[in-house]
Amino acid sequence: MLSDVKITTENKCSFCKPAICCSYITQEIETPRSKIDFENLLWQVSHDHISIYQEEDGWYLLISGQCQHLLKDGGCGIYETRPNACRDYSNEFCEFDEPAEESFNLLFENYDSLLTYCQNRFKSWSSPI
Repeated sequence: MLSDVKITTENKCSFCKPAICCSYITQEIETPRSKIDFENLLWQVSHDHISIYQEEDGWYLLISGQCQHLLKDGGCGIYETRPNACRDYSNEFCEFDEPAEESFNLLFENYDSLLTYCQNRFKSWSSPI
């Protein structure tokens, strides 16, 4: 029973199924300011597995997709030779503790949600750029 086990940074990953941190990547993007910037974001979020979010630290592309090295038991198939981005990741406070979405100020999971935001932000959205 999970409530009988003390979860630490050393054993936390073994309880996280299906390895949440290995099911997406994020890429910081420049803060969009103009209609042209948002037009580019609309193009990006129109693609499968792409979302855009904004949080305290800035704006990000969120690309959903499981790591090809993730094993069925949630372990890493290349643990000893994993990339530095994986080595640098800390599970001290991670998605196991709280969903990442809790820190998002804005989340756009599709074209329509971002378009609505753009129309509210730019009152002249329907006019040419």
